[in-house]
Amino acid sequence: MDAKRATIKDVARAAGVGVATVSRVLSGGSASARTRERVLAVAAQLDYRPSALGRNLRQRRTGGIGLLVPDLTDSFFGRLAEGVLACARSAGEPVVVGSTGDDPEQEAELIGMLLEQSVDRLIAVPSGDADAWGPAVKAGMTVVFADRLPSEAPGEDDDSAATADLMLLDGLAPAPVARSADLPAVLADDRAGIRTAVRYLSGLGHRRIAFLGGPGHDRRVAAFREAVGSPVDEELVVFATGSRDSAYAAASGLFQSRPDLTAVLAAGNVLGEAAVLAARELDLRVPRDVSLVMYDDVPWAELCAPPLTVIAQPARDIGYRAAELVLRSGSRRPRGVVLPTELIVRGSCGPRR
Repeated sequence: MDAKRATIKDVARAAGVGVATVSRVLSGGSASARTRERVLAVAAQLDYRPSALGRNLRQRRTGGIGLLVPDLTDSFFGRLAEGVLACARSAGEPVVVGSTGDDPEQEAELIGMLLEQSVDRLIAVPSGDADAWGPAVKAGMTVVFADRLPSEAPGEDDDSAATADLMLLDGLAPAPVARSADLPAVLADDRAGIRTAVRYLSGLGHRRIAFLGGPGHDRRVAAFREAVGSPVDEELVVFATGSRDSAYAAASGLFQSRPDLTAVLAAGNVLGEAAVLAARELDLRVPRDVSLVMYDDVPWAELCAPPLTVIAQPARDIGYRAAELVLRSGSRRPRGVVLPTELIVRGSCGPRR
């Protein structure tokens, strides 16, 4: 039979202090160094574990962090989630994870569920537009976006915002641009990554470069259009939905409708996988017939024949830093973070013959 679980009263009695002092020490409040040391030593000796349920009921919140991602089977979002979990674990906070399927309606339902559970901190890879986050913010929820920002509401000037971001990367000072989502975010510098990849392909002689995108890739396609320059051949800019079947159909259709293209930039690892499979099915040789660059590095990229050139981004760090921001939130609004990307050149790109 298990021994009776120690209570906060047991710790207080053994340490010779009041219950309030024990509570203050365990919650990180003020106490003398000697008292803190004695309380913590007794708590460890008695294997005392505070009741999270009772503590949070008194605080009228459930505790923990909400995490919403589009697809947990996508290795990028899996690594992002690992970063969030690692940071939350070090802070002793549980994480409630939800998968939105990149569906704004499902995202809204999950936000409502978290609000009902009184979760007041949320990290999200957003699927809907900025308006979807109004109820959460008004309810007092601290929201930090990761990997991407909500899409702009209809009528907002996407092109001017994209141009401003690109000017900042070049060290210029654009005119201020109003943002629809004035919330902190942790992002990879995907614009710099996309531009570096396009310049690399252009340096190899490629002039008909296609872009294969999906949900949440607004910033990446804006960077692509800017990098290839005007006029943009819009037939070479193709979007899929979030599913693997849709990604394969988009890649296959692109190859078949534009046999004159010489290079493809896939804006995510699911899209990159689809491009590899479609090229193989259509007997297109990489890189002799078509060069491929994929945004995001994954283990299988090096196992391809030839290995894929990629734009690597720090997925786990994005999650970890987002959790740090949401945990540090208080009276001061946390600032956003931009993390660097890196072009890793392998064997999937060659000179235009």
